[in-house]
Amino acid sequence: MKAARPPQIIFLNPRVLIGFALYAIGLVLALAPMSSAIAGDNPAAELSQSTPAHAPGKWRATGDLVTARFSHTATLLLNRQVLVTGGIGSDGLTVLASAELYDPAIGMWTATGRMTASRSLHTATLLPNGQVVVAGGGNINGTLASAELYDPATGVWTATGSMNIGRDAHTATLLPNGQVLVAGGFNNGSNVLSAELYDPATGVWTVTGSLTTGRYLPTATLLPNGQVLVVGGISFTSGVLASAELYDPASGMWTATGSMTTARSFFTATLLLNGQVLVAGGNEDPGSAEVYDPASGSWTRTNNLSPSRARHTATLLPNEQVLVAGGQALFRYGILSRARNSTNRRQKCLILNSALSNLAGKHCCDVGSQTARSWRSTGLSHGDVVAQRQGACHEIR
Repeated sequence: MKAARPPQIIFLNPRVLIGFALYAIGLVLALAPMSSAIAGDNPAAELSQSTPAHAPGKWRATGDLVTARFSHTATLLLNRQVLVTGGIGSDGLTVLASAELYDPAIGMWTATGRMTASRSLHTATLLPNGQVVVAGGGNINGTLASAELYDPATGVWTATGSMNIGRDAHTATLLPNGQVLVAGGFNNGSNVLSAELYDPATGVWTVTGSLTTGRYLPTATLLPNGQVLVVGGISFTSGVLASAELYDPASGMWTATGSMTTARSFFTATLLLNGQVLVAGGNEDPGSAEVYDPASGSWTRTNNLSPSRARHTATLLPNEQVLVAGGQALFRYGILSRARNSTNRRQKCLILNSALSNLAGKHCCDVGSQTARSWRSTGLSHGDVVAQRQGACHEIR
């Protein structure tokens, strides 16, 4: 059966309202308001339990964030704590410089040192030495080129070298050589085509080869062969993209690879243990999923998500399955939490088998539900998944 054509979605600039810098496809650039936070918004967090000490597939409440936020980052540190940085506050307007730590041993969040600049739509990358480099993002002053380092031993942030160009909604990928590749993004009204490398040893950013297509809000996945796969996202001139490209650290060059079967934004990309990449959901074809095979450079459709979703998260679990959680249900313009049934088609949390390239292994099954929310999730070392609440939002048809 031919899939119904999804409704056209109009997005808005994130730094002004909720942190997602989107522009509508078409001849006319339109901005539409999105709610920043629901009444009574709270900084709740939850854990998905996968350890024998708790019932499998169940969510339980854990400590609340010190500050409610969305468009933030969450990074698992070497000491097993989770560092959350920046984002936009519960008023939907204030860009935050604050940071906090989650301790899974006690289930509590505590404030840590503040960043030197407030940021949303930035990136945070764990370095081999245990420090975290935060780069770019935006605030009331515009797009940022600055970067800074967090030292978990002291809880202090220190400025490091600035990127050669400001960018937000970009990607950041730790390469096998210890350097950090940032690519694409958005800069005050235009796409960023360039990419650059951060060297932790010197604190210096160096320009490397440019993307074949400028894009913001794409995904970037480090492949087992050391290359980086950048997929989808949005072009200011071309709209939502289906194209994909590969970065080769050896040559510093980008080359086009096979395009997805559909253009996507606000989707997820997850590296599977077999070296393939699972892409799922997104605004444009929210029920679909497909797998990229690096050996052939091609994409293959796999079983659909049910229900459709965008702005969700996907986390590879120790049992080789992929947990897809939360997000936005485009068919009802709401936030997802639990399974639909014959009378209620709203909220769902899914687990998809990670061996999706094997046709005999395609399936999905329900797991426990959680409080409705857009998501930022982090896999913990012992197999649990901690999810932090983000502000509610809606889309305009």
